[in-house]
Parts: sequence; structure tokens; C-alpha cells
Amino acid sequence: MQRTTLCMALIIVLAGTVFTAVGQSRAAAPPKNAYKIEDQRLGPLLRPLLPPLVSKDGCHMAYAIVSNRKVLMIVNGEPGQAYDSIAKGSFIFSPNGKRFAYAAMKGNKFLAVVDGKGGPEYDSIVKGSLIFSPNGKRFAYAAMKGNKFLAVVDPSPGDSGVASGKGGGECDGIAAAGLIFSPNGNRFAYAAKKADKWVVVVDGKSGPEHDAIRRGSIVFSPDGKQVAYAAKKGTMWHVIVDGRAGAGYGVIGEGSPIFSPDGKRVAYSAQNANKQAVVVVDGKPGPGYDRVRGPFFSPDGGRIVYSAKKGAKYLAVINGQLGPQYDNIGQLIFSSDGKHVAYVARKDTKWVAVIDGQSGPEYDVVRSLVFSPDGKRIAHAAKKGAKSLVVIDGKGGPEYDGISAASLIFSPSGKRFAYAGKKGDKYLVVVDGRPGPEYDMILQGSLTFSPDGMRVAHAARKGKGWVVVIDGQGGPEYDGIARGGPTFHANGVLEYLAIKAKALHRVKHVPVAK
Repeated sequence: MQRTTLCMALIIVLAGTVFTAVGQSRAAAPPKNAYKIEDQRLGPLLRPLLPPLVSKDGCHMAYAIVSNRKVLMIVNGEPGQAYDSIAKGSFIFSPNGKRFAYAAMKGNKFLAVVDGKGGPEYDSIVKGSLIFSPNGKRFAYAAMKGNKFLAVVDPSPGDSGVASGKGGGECDGIAAAGLIFSPNGNRFAYAAKKADKWVVVVDGKSGPEHDAIRRGSIVFSPDGKQVAYAAKKGTMWHVIVDGRAGAGYGVIGEGSPIFSPDGKRVAYSAQNANKQAVVVVDGKPGPGYDRVRGPFFSPDGGRIVYSAKKGAKYLAVINGQLGPQYDNIGQLIFSSDGKHVAYVARKDTKWVAVIDGQSGPEYDVVRSLVFSPDGKRIAHAAKKGAKSLVVIDGKGGPEYDGISAASLIFSPSGKRFAYAGKKGDKYLVVVDGRPGPEYDMILQGSLTFSPDGMRVAHAARKGKGWVVVIDGQGGPEYDGIARGGPTFHANGVLEYLAIKAKALHRVKHVPVAK
């Protein structure tokens, strides 16, 4: 295998891939010259080893290239240091997209490169272990030194090859998916193997020993003060909260445990001694079912919901109260204020949206339930025969040949609503019930409202050219627009990455002061 193949680990997509699409939009059009266009050429778009990786907001791009038998990362058009190899799949952006990291090989050693600066060298870096804290300020990964593992936290180039911060020292194994920061980034935990036992290390301190720890189960409470996880001792699985074990079960469900948003409650799904699925809330198991999905807390922590299967029927259980029986239950959501709960259910061959226990009209398909941010409105996509439509507050809208279910979006105030639809072989965006101009494609996931809800934007293709459309008016044309964009900033500026003449551009639509 050539070194070139070993080192590529990125994830970008050119105008044909990362730049792909779906729909269009229109609202009250902004006056001419309402925006000043700032177009910054970041550099040539070179041939990447793998499709480029774009940050979630579509404003940052990275990819690896080979140059003089070395491999280097290009981030936002800026080439980084050349290395012998870059670990495949190791590149990550921080949640806000402003920072980046990846694992590289230098001679026979490995190092993590953070924001372009190489850290201490190790014999290996555990695949998939690189992680930023939710606020992007901290960074950690698992590494090997000889035959020992260690967690490296907030490393700097001058570190001497031992865990910095509160890593917890050397051990015999670290679960790659087990590293986690608290929501505020102040605390850090991971699962570590010591001899034939496993422990959870929190802020450098090891907890009780277990025979196994469920992969990905470590979770901090929202305030970061508590930590919980699922662990096995003997033949039984337990949920451990701050070192204290709950009752034993045959299985702890995937995605469990969870904390309520206020951190005062803990819930999880499990299998009891009768091999029935139960939901355990604050240590108390509920009734047994053949299968459960969830649980989920309401945003205020006061309610909990899950779906359950008993025999051939399904039902929703809300705070222990059983809902009506259906032939299947899909998506379950709470409104942001926790006052309303909605889910998708099937009755025979038809699907309905059930909102606060009330079943809506029947359709062939119901999907993509979404509450407005204030919790006062609800919408979903539906299919009736060969046609698709969007239902808002129980009222069906115009029929189209297709609806991009992922496009349904309320404005921040909840007063406005938009989605992408298909009409024949064309795509359009519908804003507040008004269809906008038709395009050959609309970039999937690009539909967005400005923070004040006054503007709506998306990316679209007409012929071979791509534009960003603001309230129905297209901007400058490019060869491609990066997936994830455009993004409105708090100051009203709209930003995205674009390709023109084989070069990467950062484009900003800056509101002109009145």
C-alpha cells in the first residue's frame, strides 16, 4: 500500500458532491443594494485525496493533498505542514467550525495537529478518539506510548509525552468513542481498561471497577456536575450515577442513560428479569413491554415520553399515562416549552400526526414533525397518493410532486415558515405559503432564516451555475456552493463558501446600513 493511500483522511466534496442540492424561496424582496457582496478568494481548489470536509455552518473547508511525496492539509485555502501521512478519517472541526484537528505521522511517530500546530509525539493515536469540547475551547484524544494507553487533554507542542491536564495516567486500553467533555467544557471523562477491568475516569480520578462499560454510554448532566454510564458486573448491567450503581438488568438500552435538562432526573431503558423492556425513571422501573423506544425528557424536565410495543400494537407513554394504540409509532417530539408532545403513528395503512393525544388527518405518509421555537405551532410533511404537501397547524398546503422533508423550518419567532418542494422537474421554496422562483436544484439543508426572521435564504442551481437566493433574489453565480451554507450570523451577515474557476471563495452578503 502506498503512503499516499495511507494518509488521506479527509472529507470534502467538489461542485458535484459536497455541492449538491434541493428547492427555492421567496418573501418580501429586499430592496436593491440591500447587501454589499464581499468575495474573498481563499486559494486554488487542488485535487484532494478524498472529498473535502466542510464544517456544519458551511463556512470552513479542509482537504488533504500529496506534494513531493508528503501529505498536507489545506484548510480554508491555507496549506499546512507536510507530514509522512495523515490518518484516514481523523480530521475534525470544532462544533463552531473555528478550530480543527487531525492525526498525522512523522517518521514512525504519531501526533495530533491542532489549528495547524503539532503536539507531542506518540507511538500511536487511537482511531476516532479526537474530540473538541462543545464550546470548542478544549481538545483531547487517546494515544499509545509503548503498549500503554493514555488520554491526552489540552496538549501543547512542548508536552513530554505524558497526559496533560486531567488525563488520568497510563492504562491498558481506552475506548475510542468513550472520550467526552461536559457541556460547558470544564470536565472530562473516558472509559479506561486496567488489567481485565474497566473504569470511568472523571477529571483524572478513576471510579469503581467493572467488567465492561457500554460503548458511548458516558454522559454528563447539562450543568456538568454529574456523570452517568452503563456498566456490567458479572452477568448484570447497571446504570452508575456519580459512582453509585442502580439495580441490575439483563441489558441497558442503546442511548441510555439520559439526564433531564435540569439535571435532576435520570432515565434509561433496560431489560428486566422476565426479558421485558422497561423504562426506568429515577430508579423506578415502569411496566414491561415487548419493546420500547426512548425515553425522552421534555425541555423543562417535567415530562418524559417513550413509545412501547405490546403484542401487535404500539402506544406512547407520557409520564406513565398510556396513549391510544396504533399499528406503529415513529418520530416523538416535545415543544420547546415542554407543554406539547407530538408523534407520528400508523392506523392500518394510513399515517397520522398525534398532537397532545389528538389524531390528525390520515395520509399515506407522515414525517418530519417540527414545532415552532415558541411551541405554539407545528408542521409536518405528508404524502397523499402521488402528491406531497406540508401540513401546518392541521391545515394542508398546496400539493407538489415532492417535499424535501428535511427542509421544513420555522423562523426564530415562529411567525414565519418555509420549505422546499418539487414541481415537475423543477424545485422551489415556499415561504409563508407563497411559492418562489423555480430552479433545477436546491442545496439540501441550505434553507435558513435570518436571526430576526425578516430574511430567508438558500442555495440553488439554475443550469450550470449556483447562486445564493435571499428572499427570491439570486446573488452572484458560482460553479458550486459548499454544503452546510449559507449561514446567517447574529449581525445579519450571510456567509458561505463557493467555488469559481477552480478556486475557493469566502462570500459574505453584508447588510448595507440605512
